[in-house]
Amino acid sequence: MESWVRAVVEAIYSSRSQAVIYLAGGASQALGWLLSVPGASGTVLEVVVPYSRASMAQLLGKMPLQFTSKQAAEDMALAAYNRALKLSGPGLQVMGVGFTGSLASSRPKHGDHRFYVSTWTHNCLRTSHVTLSKGLRSREEEDEVSSCFLLKAIADTCRVSATIQSGIQEPELPEESTEQFDEDQELQQVIDGQVCMKVYHFAAPVETNFNRKVILPGSFNPLHDGHLKLLEVASSMYDDGLPFFEISAINADKPPLSIPEIKRRVEQFRKAGKNVIISNQPYFYKKAELFPGSAFIIGADTAARLVNPKYYGGDYNRMLEILLKCKSTGTTFLVGGRMIEGVFKALEDLVIPEELSDMFISIPEEKFRMDISSTELRKSQGL
Repeated sequence: MESWVRAVVEAIYSSRSQAVIYLAGGASQALGWLLSVPGASGTVLEVVVPYSRASMAQLLGKMPLQFTSKQAAEDMALAAYNRALKLSGPGLQVMGVGFTGSLASSRPKHGDHRFYVSTWTHNCLRTSHVTLSKGLRSREEEDEVSSCFLLKAIADTCRVSATIQSGIQEPELPEESTEQFDEDQELQQVIDGQVCMKVYHFAAPVETNFNRKVILPGSFNPLHDGHLKLLEVASSMYDDGLPFFEISAINADKPPLSIPEIKRRVEQFRKAGKNVIISNQPYFYKKAELFPGSAFIIGADTAARLVNPKYYGGDYNRMLEILLKCKSTGTTFLVGGRMIEGVFKALEDLVIPEELSDMFISIPEEKFRMDISSTELRKSQGL
Protein backbone atom coordinates (compact mmCIF):
# COMPACT_ATOMS: atom_id res chain seq x y z
CA MET A 1 0.00 0.00 0.00
CA GLU A 2 1.29 3.45 -0.93
CA SER A 3 2.18 5.70 1.99
CA TRP A 4 -0.34 8.39 1.02
CA VAL A 5 -3.18 5.86 1.12
CA ARG A 6 -2.19 4.70 4.59
CA ALA A 7 -1.94 8.31 5.77
CA VAL A 8 -5.45 9.11 4.49
CA VAL A 9 -6.98 5.97 6.00
CA GLU A 10 -5.32 6.59 9.38
CA ALA A 11 -6.61 10.18 9.33
CA ILE A 12 -10.13 8.93 8.62
CA TYR A 13 -9.92 6.51 11.54
CA SER A 14 -8.72 9.29 13.87
CA SER A 15 -11.86 11.33 13.10
CA ARG A 16 -14.01 9.00 15.25
CA SER A 17 -16.61 8.58 12.52
CA GLN A 18 -18.29 5.32 11.59
CA ALA A 19 -19.57 4.30 8.16
CA VAL A 20 -21.63 1.74 6.30
CA ILE A 21 -20.52 1.35 2.68
CA TYR A 22 -22.59 0.00 -0.20
CA LEU A 23 -20.67 -0.65 -3.44
CA ALA A 24 -21.78 -1.81 -6.86
CA GLY A 25 -19.59 -1.96 -9.94
CA GLY A 26 -16.18 -0.70 -8.84
CA ALA A 27 -13.98 0.85 -6.12
CA SER A 28 -13.09 -2.60 -4.83
CA GLN A 29 -9.49 -1.60 -4.10
CA ALA A 30 -10.74 1.00 -1.63
CA LEU A 31 -12.09 -1.77 0.55
CA GLY A 32 -8.68 -3.39 0.72
CA TRP A 33 -7.15 -0.06 1.69
CA LEU A 34 -9.73 0.65 4.37
CA LEU A 35 -9.72 -2.82 5.89
CA SER A 36 -5.97 -3.46 5.86
CA VAL A 37 -5.03 -0.58 8.18
CA PRO A 38 -5.38 -1.21 11.94
CA GLY A 39 -8.49 0.50 13.27
CA ALA A 40 -10.86 -0.61 10.52
CA SER A 41 -13.30 -2.30 12.90
CA GLY A 42 -13.82 0.98 14.75
CA THR A 43 -14.75 2.87 11.59
CA VAL A 44 -16.16 0.52 8.95
CA LEU A 45 -19.36 -0.89 10.42
CA GLU A 46 -20.44 -2.90 7.39
CA VAL A 47 -19.73 -3.31 3.69
CA VAL A 48 -22.30 -4.68 1.24
CA VAL A 49 -21.73 -5.34 -2.47
CA PRO A 50 -25.17 -5.54 -4.16
CA TYR A 51 -24.08 -6.68 -7.63
CA SER A 52 -27.24 -8.46 -8.77
CA ARG A 53 -30.50 -6.70 -9.63
CA ALA A 54 -32.31 -8.65 -6.93
CA SER A 55 -29.70 -7.72 -4.34
CA MET A 56 -29.94 -4.02 -5.22
CA ALA A 57 -33.74 -4.08 -5.16
CA GLN A 58 -33.76 -5.76 -1.75
CA LEU A 59 -31.19 -3.31 -0.40
CA LEU A 60 -33.12 -0.23 -1.49
CA GLY A 61 -36.63 -1.62 -1.16
CA LYS A 62 -37.23 -0.79 -4.83
CA MET A 63 -35.76 -1.38 -8.28
CA PRO A 64 -33.66 1.59 -9.46
CA LEU A 65 -34.69 3.12 -12.77
CA GLN A 66 -31.01 3.11 -13.71
CA PHE A 67 -28.38 1.25 -11.73
CA THR A 68 -25.42 3.50 -12.55
CA SER A 69 -26.91 6.91 -11.78
CA LYS A 70 -26.82 9.78 -9.35
CA GLN A 71 -30.18 8.73 -7.92
CA ALA A 72 -29.06 5.16 -7.33
CA ALA A 73 -25.87 6.29 -5.55
CA GLU A 74 -27.83 8.69 -3.33
CA ASP A 75 -30.45 6.04 -2.54
CA MET A 76 -27.63 3.68 -1.58
CA ALA A 77 -26.03 6.35 0.62
CA LEU A 78 -29.34 6.99 2.40
CA ALA A 79 -29.91 3.27 3.00
CA ALA A 80 -26.34 2.98 4.28
CA TYR A 81 -26.83 6.00 6.56
CA ASN A 82 -29.92 4.49 8.17
CA ARG A 83 -28.05 1.24 8.65
CA ALA A 84 -25.11 3.11 10.20
CA LEU A 85 -27.42 4.89 12.65
CA LYS A 86 -28.59 1.49 13.90
CA LEU A 87 -25.11 -0.07 14.09
CA SER A 88 -22.98 2.83 15.30
CA GLY A 89 -21.41 3.08 18.72
CA PRO A 90 -23.02 5.51 21.17
CA GLY A 91 -21.81 9.09 20.79
CA LEU A 92 -20.09 8.67 17.42
CA GLN A 93 -20.81 10.49 14.14
CA VAL A 94 -21.97 8.31 11.27
CA MET A 95 -22.18 8.36 7.49
CA GLY A 96 -23.65 6.26 4.73
CA VAL A 97 -21.62 5.76 1.55
CA GLY A 98 -23.07 4.68 -1.79
CA PHE A 99 -21.05 3.86 -4.90
CA THR A 100 -22.25 2.63 -8.27
CA GLY A 101 -20.17 2.34 -11.39
CA SER A 102 -20.07 1.07 -14.94
CA LEU A 103 -16.38 0.41 -15.62
CA ALA A 104 -14.40 -1.45 -18.28
CA SER A 105 -15.38 -5.11 -18.54
CA SER A 106 -14.59 -8.18 -20.62
CA ARG A 107 -17.02 -6.92 -23.26
CA PRO A 108 -16.91 -3.49 -24.93
CA LYS A 109 -19.54 -1.11 -23.54
CA HIS A 110 -21.71 1.11 -25.70
CA GLY A 111 -22.20 3.67 -22.95
CA ASP A 112 -19.75 5.78 -20.96
CA HIS A 113 -17.38 4.36 -18.39
CA ARG A 114 -18.56 6.27 -15.32
CA PHE A 115 -19.17 6.11 -11.60
CA TYR A 116 -21.05 7.96 -8.88
CA VAL A 117 -20.08 8.18 -5.22
CA SER A 118 -22.38 9.66 -2.61
CA THR A 119 -22.12 10.26 1.15
CA TRP A 120 -25.03 10.99 3.50
CA THR A 121 -24.66 12.45 7.00
CA HIS A 122 -27.18 14.00 9.36
CA ASN A 123 -26.94 17.40 7.66
CA CYS A 124 -25.37 16.91 4.25
CA LEU A 125 -25.61 14.89 1.03
CA ARG A 126 -22.57 15.00 -1.25
CA THR A 127 -22.35 13.32 -4.65
CA SER A 128 -19.57 13.15 -7.26
CA HIS A 129 -19.89 11.89 -10.84
CA VAL A 130 -16.91 11.07 -13.03
CA THR A 131 -17.01 10.05 -16.69
CA LEU A 132 -13.77 8.27 -17.64
CA SER A 133 -12.11 8.39 -21.07
CA LYS A 134 -12.91 5.09 -22.78
CA GLY A 135 -9.95 2.95 -23.79
CA LEU A 136 -7.48 4.94 -21.68
CA ARG A 137 -7.25 2.49 -18.79
CA SER A 138 -7.68 -1.18 -17.99
CA ARG A 139 -10.45 -2.35 -15.65
CA GLU A 140 -7.95 -2.54 -12.80
CA GLU A 141 -6.78 1.01 -13.48
CA GLU A 142 -10.36 2.33 -13.64
CA ASP A 143 -11.09 0.55 -10.38
CA GLU A 144 -8.08 2.27 -8.81
CA VAL A 145 -9.31 5.69 -9.95
CA SER A 146 -12.80 5.04 -8.57
CA SER A 147 -11.28 3.72 -5.34
CA CYS A 148 -9.32 6.95 -4.92
CA PHE A 149 -12.53 8.95 -5.35
CA LEU A 150 -14.35 6.80 -2.82
CA LEU A 151 -11.54 7.36 -0.33
CA LYS A 152 -11.64 11.10 -1.05
CA ALA A 153 -15.41 11.21 -0.50
CA ILE A 154 -15.06 9.54 2.88
CA ALA A 155 -12.14 11.79 3.87
CA ASP A 156 -14.03 14.94 2.85
CA THR A 157 -17.10 13.83 4.82
CA CYS A 158 -14.90 13.21 7.87
CA ARG A 159 -13.41 16.69 7.31
CA VAL A 160 -9.98 15.15 6.96
CA SER A 161 -7.38 17.16 5.10
CA ALA A 162 -5.84 14.70 2.66
CA THR A 163 -3.93 14.60 -0.60
CA ILE A 164 -5.56 12.07 -2.92
CA GLN A 165 -3.65 10.96 -6.02
CA SER A 166 -6.62 10.07 -8.19
CA GLY A 167 -4.98 9.99 -11.61
CA ILE A 168 -7.88 11.93 -13.17
CA GLN A 169 -7.10 13.91 -16.30
CA GLU A 170 -8.53 17.31 -17.22
CA PRO A 171 -11.42 16.13 -19.46
CA GLU A 172 -12.51 13.81 -16.64
CA LEU A 173 -13.00 16.41 -13.92
CA PRO A 174 -15.82 15.37 -11.59
CA GLU A 175 -19.26 16.89 -11.45
CA GLU A 176 -20.07 17.52 -7.80
CA SER A 177 -23.21 18.46 -5.92
CA THR A 178 -23.86 19.23 -2.25
CA GLU A 179 -27.19 19.51 -0.46
CA GLN A 180 -27.23 20.83 3.10
CA PHE A 181 -30.07 19.96 5.49
CA ASP A 182 -31.19 22.38 8.17
CA GLU A 183 -32.72 21.14 11.43
CA ASP A 184 -36.30 21.41 10.17
CA GLN A 185 -35.44 19.32 7.12
CA GLU A 186 -33.68 16.72 9.27
CA LEU A 187 -36.73 16.39 11.52
CA GLN A 188 -39.08 16.21 8.52
CA GLN A 189 -36.98 13.34 7.16
CA VAL A 190 -37.61 11.49 10.44
CA ILE A 191 -41.35 12.25 10.44
CA ASP A 192 -41.62 11.09 6.82
CA GLY A 193 -39.77 7.85 7.57
CA GLN A 194 -36.91 8.69 5.21
CA VAL A 195 -34.39 8.74 8.08
CA CYS A 196 -34.93 6.55 11.14
CA MET A 197 -33.69 8.98 13.80
CA LYS A 198 -31.97 12.26 14.61
CA VAL A 199 -29.52 12.31 17.52
CA TYR A 200 -28.82 15.43 19.58
CA HIS A 201 -25.55 15.22 21.52
CA PHE A 202 -25.98 17.82 24.27
CA ALA A 203 -24.01 16.06 27.00
CA ALA A 204 -20.31 16.74 27.45
CA PRO A 205 -18.15 14.61 25.12
CA VAL A 206 -16.72 11.45 26.67
CA GLU A 207 -13.55 9.60 25.75
CA THR A 208 -14.74 6.17 26.91
CA ASN A 209 -15.99 3.80 24.22
CA PHE A 210 -19.48 2.64 25.20
CA ASN A 211 -20.96 -0.64 24.01
CA ARG A 212 -24.63 0.13 24.43
CA LYS A 213 -27.20 2.88 24.84
CA VAL A 214 -29.28 3.21 28.00
CA ILE A 215 -32.50 4.78 26.72
CA LEU A 216 -35.39 6.41 28.56
CA PRO A 217 -38.28 6.74 26.07
CA GLY A 218 -41.14 9.14 26.68
CA SER A 219 -42.98 12.26 25.59
CA PHE A 220 -41.19 14.51 28.12
CA ASN A 221 -43.93 17.11 28.10
CA PRO A 222 -42.43 18.46 30.26
CA LEU A 223 -39.00 17.03 31.18
CA HIS A 224 -38.77 16.96 34.97
CA ASP A 225 -36.45 15.96 37.82
CA GLY A 226 -37.97 12.50 38.02
CA HIS A 227 -36.92 11.77 34.43
CA LEU A 228 -33.40 13.07 35.02
CA LYS A 229 -32.96 11.09 38.24
CA LEU A 230 -34.38 7.91 36.72
CA LEU A 231 -31.97 7.97 33.77
CA GLU A 232 -29.07 8.74 36.12
CA VAL A 233 -29.88 5.80 38.40
CA ALA A 234 -30.57 3.38 35.54
CA SER A 235 -27.42 4.25 33.59
CA SER A 236 -25.35 3.73 36.76
CA MET A 237 -26.37 0.06 36.55
CA TYR A 238 -24.32 -0.31 33.34
CA ASP A 239 -20.62 0.51 33.21
CA ASP A 240 -20.68 0.30 29.40
CA GLY A 241 -23.87 2.29 28.75
CA LEU A 242 -24.23 5.85 27.45
CA PRO A 243 -27.51 7.49 28.58
CA PHE A 244 -30.06 8.91 26.13
CA PHE A 245 -33.60 10.19 26.29
CA GLU A 246 -35.77 9.24 23.31
CA ILE A 247 -38.91 10.79 21.85
CA SER A 248 -40.88 9.21 19.02
CA ALA A 249 -42.12 11.80 16.50
CA ILE A 250 -44.75 9.24 15.48
CA ASN A 251 -47.51 8.30 17.90
CA ALA A 252 -49.41 5.03 17.60
CA ASP A 253 -52.85 6.65 17.94
CA LYS A 254 -52.27 10.39 17.50
CA PRO A 255 -50.98 12.62 14.68
CA PRO A 256 -47.18 13.01 14.40
CA LEU A 257 -45.56 15.70 16.51
CA SER A 258 -45.07 18.95 14.63
CA ILE A 259 -41.55 20.21 13.98
CA PRO A 260 -42.02 23.27 16.28
CA GLU A 261 -43.28 20.97 19.05
CA ILE A 262 -40.33 18.58 18.65
CA LYS A 263 -37.91 21.51 18.79
CA ARG A 264 -39.65 22.89 21.89
CA ARG A 265 -39.19 19.58 23.68
CA VAL A 266 -35.61 19.18 22.45
CA GLU A 267 -34.76 22.60 23.89
CA GLN A 268 -35.40 21.16 27.38
CA PHE A 269 -32.56 18.68 26.86
CA ARG A 270 -30.21 21.30 25.49
CA LYS A 271 -30.70 23.37 28.64
CA ALA A 272 -30.20 20.29 30.82
CA GLY A 273 -27.13 19.15 28.86
CA LYS A 274 -28.60 15.70 28.12
CA ASN A 275 -28.51 13.60 24.95
CA VAL A 276 -31.83 13.00 23.21
CA ILE A 277 -32.87 10.98 20.16
CA ILE A 278 -35.86 11.76 17.96
CA SER A 279 -37.02 8.51 16.34
CA ASN A 280 -39.98 7.49 14.21
CA GLN A 281 -40.91 4.28 16.05
CA PRO A 282 -43.53 4.29 18.83
CA TYR A 283 -43.45 0.52 19.44
CA PHE A 284 -40.80 -1.20 21.58
CA TYR A 285 -40.30 -4.11 19.18
CA LYS A 286 -39.39 -1.55 16.51
CA LYS A 287 -37.22 0.42 18.93
CA ALA A 288 -35.33 -2.82 19.59
CA GLU A 289 -34.49 -2.98 15.86
CA LEU A 290 -33.40 0.68 15.85
CA PHE A 291 -31.24 0.36 18.96
CA PRO A 292 -29.92 -3.23 19.09
CA GLY A 293 -28.25 -4.20 22.34
CA SER A 294 -29.75 -1.28 24.23
CA ALA A 295 -31.30 -1.13 27.71
CA PHE A 296 -34.69 0.59 27.77
CA ILE A 297 -35.93 2.20 30.97
CA ILE A 298 -39.65 1.69 31.53
CA GLY A 299 -42.14 1.90 34.36
CA ALA A 300 -43.86 -1.11 35.88
CA ASP A 301 -47.09 -0.04 34.17
CA THR A 302 -45.40 -0.21 30.75
CA ALA A 303 -43.78 -3.55 31.62
CA ALA A 304 -47.21 -4.91 32.53
CA ARG A 305 -48.56 -3.87 29.13
CA LEU A 306 -45.57 -5.38 27.31
CA VAL A 307 -46.34 -8.86 28.65
CA ASN A 308 -50.12 -8.57 28.41
CA PRO A 309 -51.54 -10.60 25.46
CA LYS A 310 -54.39 -8.08 25.30
CA TYR A 311 -52.08 -5.74 23.40
CA TYR A 312 -51.19 -8.48 20.89
CA GLY A 313 -54.73 -9.22 19.76
CA GLY A 314 -55.21 -11.52 22.74
CA ASP A 315 -52.56 -13.93 21.38
CA TYR A 316 -50.11 -15.08 24.09
CA ASN A 317 -47.84 -16.83 21.59
CA ARG A 318 -47.70 -13.70 19.43
CA MET A 319 -46.66 -11.67 22.47
CA LEU A 320 -43.97 -14.20 23.29
CA GLU A 321 -42.71 -14.31 19.70
CA ILE A 322 -42.37 -10.52 19.47
CA LEU A 323 -40.60 -10.13 22.81
CA LEU A 324 -38.25 -13.06 22.16
CA LYS A 325 -37.28 -11.35 18.91
CA CYS A 326 -36.52 -8.19 20.93
CA LYS A 327 -34.47 -10.32 23.31
CA SER A 328 -32.48 -11.75 20.39
CA THR A 329 -31.26 -8.23 19.55
CA GLY A 330 -29.75 -7.92 23.04
CA THR A 331 -32.55 -5.69 24.31
CA THR A 332 -33.15 -5.47 28.06
CA PHE A 333 -35.74 -3.54 30.06
CA LEU A 334 -34.85 -1.73 33.28
CA VAL A 335 -38.11 -1.50 35.22
CA GLY A 336 -38.81 1.22 37.75
CA GLY A 337 -41.69 1.09 40.22
CA ARG A 338 -44.81 3.14 39.43
CA MET A 339 -48.08 4.07 41.04
CA ILE A 340 -50.73 1.91 39.36
CA GLU A 341 -54.34 2.64 40.39
CA GLY A 342 -53.13 4.18 43.62
CA VAL A 343 -50.78 1.31 44.52
CA PHE A 344 -46.98 1.37 44.10
CA LYS A 345 -45.94 -1.63 42.03
CA ALA A 346 -42.48 -2.85 41.02
CA LEU A 347 -41.23 -5.54 38.64
CA GLU A 348 -41.48 -8.11 41.43
CA ASP A 349 -45.25 -7.57 41.51
CA LEU A 350 -45.65 -8.54 37.85
CA VAL A 351 -45.95 -11.98 36.25
CA ILE A 352 -43.22 -12.22 33.60
CA PRO A 353 -43.05 -15.32 31.35
CA GLU A 354 -40.09 -17.50 32.30
CA GLU A 355 -38.60 -17.25 28.80
CA LEU A 356 -38.38 -13.44 29.22
CA SER A 357 -37.49 -13.18 32.90
CA ASP A 358 -33.80 -12.35 32.34
CA MET A 359 -34.80 -9.62 29.88
CA PHE A 360 -36.46 -7.55 32.65
CA ILE A 361 -34.26 -6.05 35.38
CA SER A 362 -35.62 -4.30 38.44
CA ILE A 363 -34.56 -0.80 39.49
CA PRO A 364 -34.73 -1.14 43.30
CA GLU A 365 -37.20 1.16 45.05
CA GLU A 366 -34.48 2.31 47.45
CA LYS A 367 -32.48 3.55 44.45
CA PHE A 368 -35.36 5.31 42.73
CA ARG A 369 -38.87 6.25 43.64
CA MET A 370 -40.29 9.61 42.67
CA ASP A 371 -44.04 9.82 42.19
CA ILE A 372 -44.22 12.73 39.76
CA SER A 373 -47.03 13.00 37.22
CA SER A 374 -46.32 14.79 33.95
CA THR A 375 -50.07 15.40 33.62
CA GLU A 376 -50.21 17.13 36.99
CA LEU A 377 -47.08 19.14 36.15
CA ARG A 378 -48.66 20.36 32.92
CA LYS A 379 -51.79 21.40 34.83
CA SER A 380 -49.76 23.28 37.42
CA GLN A 381 -47.80 25.05 34.66
CA GLY A 382 -50.95 25.86 32.70
CA LEU A 383 -49.83 23.78 29.70
